[in-house]
Amino acid sequence: MATVVMQTESNTRFIKQTAQQLGFDYCGIAQAKELTDDAKRLEKWLQRNHHGQMHYMENHFDLRINPQRLFPGAQSVVTLLKNYFPTQTATNQAVKVSKYAYGHDYHEVIRRQLKTLLQQIQQQIGNIQGRGFVDSAPVLERSWAVQSGLGWVGKNGNLIHKKSGSFFFIATLIIDIPLQYDAPFATNYCGTCTKCIDACPTNAILPNKEINGSQCISYFTIELKELLIPNQVRGQFDNWMFGCDTCQDVCPWNRFASPHAEPAFAPLQPILEFSLADWNNLTETAFGKLFQHSPLKRAKFAGIQRNLHFIQQPPL
Repeated sequence: MATVVMQTESNTRFIKQTAQQLGFDYCGIAQAKELTDDAKRLEKWLQRNHHGQMHYMENHFDLRINPQRLFPGAQSVVTLLKNYFPTQTATNQAVKVSKYAYGHDYHEVIRRQLKTLLQQIQQQIGNIQGRGFVDSAPVLERSWAVQSGLGWVGKNGNLIHKKSGSFFFIATLIIDIPLQYDAPFATNYCGTCTKCIDACPTNAILPNKEINGSQCISYFTIELKELLIPNQVRGQFDNWMFGCDTCQDVCPWNRFASPHAEPAFAPLQPILEFSLADWNNLTETAFGKLFQHSPLKRAKFAGIQRNLHFIQQPPL
């Protein structure tokens, strides 16, 4: 029994050390089990239609709340945080882009690092199986981060790390061996602060620690596939063309945010330097070349043009 415990501790230590070496800032581990409380919250959120046209949130409900259904044989959920707070920010406030989209598409970057992490775990430990996810499957990443002791979910819906704030990507690696598990994060340090609620331009952050995703600027500028953005939110975007960082920018915990060390997240020059005229004059061909490895490609050229047109409209 003692030998098994020692091996489990050794494997856990190896995974956390390797994750850090590969560029992840924090790593926490939880036992793979059904997230019963989160299932209830998700069900109510969907019933209230707070997901808008994000219909993928309705799919695979049973997989989303239970990693053992998503990956048969799952025993441990490894959650990884990767900082994306930029080394420099854009000076042009007429067109704003969310900080997570400054550099190379995080899906591509983190997916490679997850693959390498799993390979190194297999080389070290032996014949184990696992699956890595970064926004690519029905996984409740923030819930697992809390279960893994990495932080709490703030009133703005973002995971907040007590020492580093909330500018993190969350990745998940589910594997079929037992590990030493971290204690869940039990305290919510938002207290009576309502800065994110007060600052949200479209009132998407509700007082009961719930987010109406269908009212979020990120939803309108990225997820919404219609050709037109509803007129009722005209004049409320505060020049956000792609995504929105308002609730994170005002969060007091982000005073602890520090610049990332990931070369692939270095800001693209157009993000930093383009004027409003540059964005307006951008052709589809140029967009494809400049942003072929950028998160902006998710909105596509037509979406970017729609967003640009919308933020330049006068308030109703």
